[in-house]
Amino acid sequence: MARIYRENEIDESILKGPVIAVVGYGSQGRAQALNLRDSGFNVVVGLRRGGKSWSLASSEGFQVYEIPEAVERGDVILFLIPDTEQPTVYEEYIKPRLSQGKSLCFAHGFNVHYEVIKPPKNVDVFMVAPKSPGAKVREMYLQGKGVPALVAVYNDYSGKALQKALAIAKGIGCAKAGVIETTFKEETETDLIGEQCVLVGGLMELIKKGFEVLVEEGYQPEVAYFEVCNEAKLIMDLIYAGGLTGMLRGVSETARYGGLTVGPKVIDERVKENMRKAVQRVRDGSFAKEWIEECATGRKRLAALMKVMESHKLEIVGKEMRKLAGIES
Repeated sequence: MARIYRENEIDESILKGPVIAVVGYGSQGRAQALNLRDSGFNVVVGLRRGGKSWSLASSEGFQVYEIPEAVERGDVILFLIPDTEQPTVYEEYIKPRLSQGKSLCFAHGFNVHYEVIKPPKNVDVFMVAPKSPGAKVREMYLQGKGVPALVAVYNDYSGKALQKALAIAKGIGCAKAGVIETTFKEETETDLIGEQCVLVGGLMELIKKGFEVLVEEGYQPEVAYFEVCNEAKLIMDLIYAGGLTGMLRGVSETARYGGLTVGPKVIDERVKENMRKAVQRVRDGSFAKEWIEECATGRKRLAALMKVMESHKLEIVGKEMRKLAGIES
């Protein structure tokens, strides 16, 4: 059974006073910096000088420093730039200034779990991973609510790393929704497996193949788009609000019966076997190795795959249908 922390169980005073240096001011960086400051924490922001983020953070009232100075000033460094940029920034700007007793906090475990980044033993290393994009983290905080988060400890030099991670989670509002204790390994692997097999890869291929079958069987592409793609959001909204059972109760009896009887024949045990192969590639590091090499060689394969996707008939028809419906300008 997972250990889930709620707001009244967390004492955030351990980080009320120390300087928290938020490195990065993108989706997560901006949301977490604003929420922590509004929760009474002492926050500075570390960025490359001259960018749009520098102007934005300054205009929103933060003391903004170049990354090396922010790291030197910070007792806790929230490392909130994209995973692909982290190794270079870490080696050049953070590692040389990560002195004994400081804390390094990640929002995703990839680089630490796969040892792309190897923090020293004399600092606390932990993770606070909100289960939502940064914009939603801020939106829910402003509503007096929060999004769930995962916390994990990789290196507990001070003996208080978990306490610090929970304080950050509470400061950004996540304890209102619940904070689940995990490990860097579990967070990293489940995140990759989930997005590959279900959230990004699985859903995308299911929608594509549904569209292709309908069109190949002679149905109009515009009708096929609405049936397998546009309505997917409406179904996901029902699942988000009430789970699978809630969704089933929200659709017609015909849809309910057809889904329960035909769905398992389409998405069958062969799909689970394919998923297990993906799980193995994540666990043994094969996917991470492939992705790191792809990044190092200019992401050419990713760019080529994106072009193929952009030219798919589903995307061409979908763009026109979204314009027609006023969804996309």
